[in-house]
Amino acid sequence: MAAKVEANGGSDKVGVSAVSAKIPAVAHPLAEKPDEVASNISYHAQFSPHFSPFKFELEQAYYATAESVRDRLIRQWNETYAHFHKVDPKQTYYLSMEFLQGRALTNAIGNLNIQDAYANALRKFGLELEEITEQEKDAALGNGGLGRLASCFLDSMATLNLPAWGYGLRYRYGLFKQKITREGQEEVAEDWLEKFSPWEVVRHDILYPIRFFGHVEVNPNGSRKWVGGEVVRALAYDVPIPGYQTKNTISLRLWEAKASAEDFNLFSFNDGQHDAASVLHSRAQQICAVLYPGDTTEGGKLLRLKQQFFLCSASLQDIISRFKERRQGPWNWSEFPTKVAVQLNDTHPTLVIPELMRLLLDDEELGWEEAWDVTSRTVAYTNHTVLPEALEKWSQPVMWKLLPRHMEIIQEIDKRFTAMINTTRLDLESELSTMCILDDNPQKPVVRMANLCVVSSHAVNGVAQLHSDILKSELFANYVSIWPTKFQNKTNGITPRRWIQFCNPELSGIITKWLKTDKWVTNLDLLTGLRQFADNEDLQEEWLSAKMASKQRLARYVLQVTGESIDPDSLFDIQVKRIHEYKRQLLNILGVIYRFKKLKEMSPEERKKSTPRTVMIGGKAFATYTNAIRTVRLVNDVGAVVNSDPEVNSFLKVVFVPNYNVSVAEVLIPGSELSQHISTAGMEASGTSNMKFALNGCLIIGTLDGANVEIREEIGEENFFLFGATAEEVPRLRKERENGLFKPDPRFEEAKKFIRSGVFGSYDYSPLLESLEGNSGYGRGDYFLVGHDFPSYMDAQAKVDEAYRDRKKWLKMSILSTAGSGKFSSDRTIAQYAKEIWNIEECRVP
Repeated sequence: MAAKVEANGGSDKVGVSAVSAKIPAVAHPLAEKPDEVASNISYHAQFSPHFSPFKFELEQAYYATAESVRDRLIRQWNETYAHFHKVDPKQTYYLSMEFLQGRALTNAIGNLNIQDAYANALRKFGLELEEITEQEKDAALGNGGLGRLASCFLDSMATLNLPAWGYGLRYRYGLFKQKITREGQEEVAEDWLEKFSPWEVVRHDILYPIRFFGHVEVNPNGSRKWVGGEVVRALAYDVPIPGYQTKNTISLRLWEAKASAEDFNLFSFNDGQHDAASVLHSRAQQICAVLYPGDTTEGGKLLRLKQQFFLCSASLQDIISRFKERRQGPWNWSEFPTKVAVQLNDTHPTLVIPELMRLLLDDEELGWEEAWDVTSRTVAYTNHTVLPEALEKWSQPVMWKLLPRHMEIIQEIDKRFTAMINTTRLDLESELSTMCILDDNPQKPVVRMANLCVVSSHAVNGVAQLHSDILKSELFANYVSIWPTKFQNKTNGITPRRWIQFCNPELSGIITKWLKTDKWVTNLDLLTGLRQFADNEDLQEEWLSAKMASKQRLARYVLQVTGESIDPDSLFDIQVKRIHEYKRQLLNILGVIYRFKKLKEMSPEERKKSTPRTVMIGGKAFATYTNAIRTVRLVNDVGAVVNSDPEVNSFLKVVFVPNYNVSVAEVLIPGSELSQHISTAGMEASGTSNMKFALNGCLIIGTLDGANVEIREEIGEENFFLFGATAEEVPRLRKERENGLFKPDPRFEEAKKFIRSGVFGSYDYSPLLESLEGNSGYGRGDYFLVGHDFPSYMDAQAKVDEAYRDRKKWLKMSILSTAGSGKFSSDRTIAQYAKEIWNIEECRVP
C-alpha cells in the first residue's frame, strides 16, 4: 500500500500510513493481544472506510481504534440484552434532557481493562494512545452538572450490573462551543457530529410516530382520541455504556427527529416551491438541533416544549413496546410498575406523566383509576433546584396549542387533587393556590411542572441532605404533610473510574500502592485506609510528585489554549462551573481584584512574602444572561491587565479557561490545589464538581451549601476553608438589606471602586456592579449576598495563603480530603436509588 502525503497531514505522518500498510488487516473483534488488536485496527481502517484510501493519520487512526473497541462492546451489549430478555427483570429507564458523556475511548478501554493492549498495539503504528484519544470530540449532549450526573449514573448502573437504560436526545449542535475574544464570550455551534460518532449505532427498526398540535376527537362512547396536527418520527441511536470490569454493557438511547419521504411534497418542489415542499423535514430537524434553544419568543417556547414531549413520547412508546414483546396480550397493566421504573431527572421530562396516562387511557383503553395507579407507581422524580426561575412553568395557551389532549389530562389530575384536598385536608385549603398544578392567573396562566411531578410520582428526592431538608421544610412542605413517606434524599455521587482512576493515573497508582489493593475503584469507602498514613513523609513526597505531574500537564494545556504561561510552583486555584450569579464567580473575581490592588501597593520585599497564586475560572454563560456574559468579560479584562503587569505577574495570574467541558475538567481537576464552591447558601442543590476536586486531593473554599456540607463532615472541618452566611441566615439578611441595614466592608467598596477607575479597560461594568448596590428593586440589592460574604471570604483566603506556605500541613489536608471522599461515589448513590426508589436488583451477565 503506497503512502501518500496529504496537504493537511504533513510529511511527519507519512510514516504512520506506511507502517499501517505492513500490519495485516484481519478482523479480530474480541482481540486482547496487541498483535491482534493492531490487526483489528488495520482491518477497520481498510474495511470500515470513512476516508480516502491510503490515508491513515491521527484522525483516521482514532476512528479505526474506536471501531475496534466498539466490536468488543457490541458483543457484550448483545449478551447483556439477551440476558435481560431471558430473565425479564424489572428495569429502570432514566430520562434526562442532558447527558454529558465526555470522551468514550479512554473510558471504554479503561472499563474493559484493555488499556495496555491498545497502547502497545498503537505503538506498532508508531502512535501513542494519548495522541489518539485527543482526537475525540466530546459528545455535545449536555451542559452542566445535571448532564454529568446522568452520565456518572449510567456508569454506575452498568458497573453494578443493574438492568437500566438511559434516554436522551441526539443534539446535533449541542448548547454551544465557547470562544473567548477581547470582547468576552462568543458562541459557535458544536461540531461533534460534523463527521460522525463511531460510538453510536443507529437502529433503523426502532421508529415511533410523535404528534404535535392537532385536536381531540370525542367518540360516541365517550372515549377520546388525539388526531390531526403534524407527525414526525423518532429514530433511535444507541450508545454502549460498559461497566467496570464486568460483561454488563447497557445503553444510552438517543432520539433523533425525522420526517419521512412521503412528507416531501414533490409536486410543490417541481413547482418551484422548494422550501414549502420540505417544511416538515425542516421542522423535524429543528427539534434536535440545539440543547436549550432560546425561549424568549413563542416559537422558541414551542420548540423547547416539542423537545421535551418528543423525548417523553418516544421513550414511553419504546418502554411499552418492550413490556409487550415479553408478554402475550391481553396485557395485565397492573404488572407494568413491577417491570418498569421511570426516573425523571428534573422537571424537563414531566410530560411522561400525561403521556403515559394518554397511552393507557386512549390506546390501551384503561379506566382513569387503573391508568393513574399504573402511572403513579411507575414514575419517580428527582428535584435539582430550589431556584424559582428553574422550576419550570409552561404557558397554558402554548400547552393547549401543542398538546391539547395532555392539557385535558393535566386538568383532570389537578381537579382530582384539588377535590382530595377539599374533602380530606381542610387545613390546607388556604394553601391550595400554591399547591395546585394549574395556576389560572388570567394575566399569565401556567402549568407548574414541579407540582405535577410531586402530585403524580410515588417518590420525590433531593440530591444532597441540605437540599432535601429545604425541599421538605420549605418548597414542598405542604405536600410532605399529605405524603410524608414520598420524600427522600439521595446525595449525588461521581464515578471514581472517570474522575480519578483514568484522569489521574499517578495519584491512583499511589492510592493502590498504599492501600495494597485496587478494590477502592469499586468500593470507594476503602479510601479511609489512607488516613493512617496522612502524616507519613514517604506518602507525602509521592503525593506531592503526583500533584506536580498533574499541575505540569495543566500548565501545558493552559499554554496551548490561552497562550498564557503559568507557574506550576504557584497555588493553582480553580473555579469551573456554569456562569451564574448564585454560583458567584463575581465574588471570586472581586477577591482577585482586591488581591491585585494590594500587591500593587506592596514593596518588592513585601510581595516576595506573599503566596504566589494562579486563579483559573471557566464555564459557559447563557447567551441571553447578560450579567453572566459581563462576568466572563470582567475575568478576561482583569487577566489581560494582571498577566501583563511585570511587578505582579510572578505572584498572581488570572486565566479564563475557554469551552469548559468534561475533557477539560479531566485536566483541570487533577491539577487543582484549591477549588472554589462559593454559592449563596441554600441555592446550590448539591454540586458534583466539589466531589471530584475533593477526591483528587484538592482543598475546598466554600459555603455551607449543597454537598459542601456533607463533604466537610466527611473530610473533617479542619480540612475545609469555610466562610459565608448559612442557609438559615439568608432570608433575614435579605430582609435587613431591604430595610437599609447593610454596612459594606471597606475592602468590598475598594474592589468595586478599582473596577470603576477604568484600570481594566473602558468597558462599562456599571450594570454588573449596580446588581450589588441599592437595597431593593429588579437586578439590584445584592440578592446573592456577595457584599455580605466578601469579608469572611477574604479572611478565608488569607487562611488558604497561610496553610499553603506550610507544605507538610497542606499535603496532610490534601490526603485527608481524598481519604474522606468515599461517600461520594455514584455507585453508592445508584445502589440507594435501586433499593429505595426503583426496587430493581442486579442482573449480571454470566
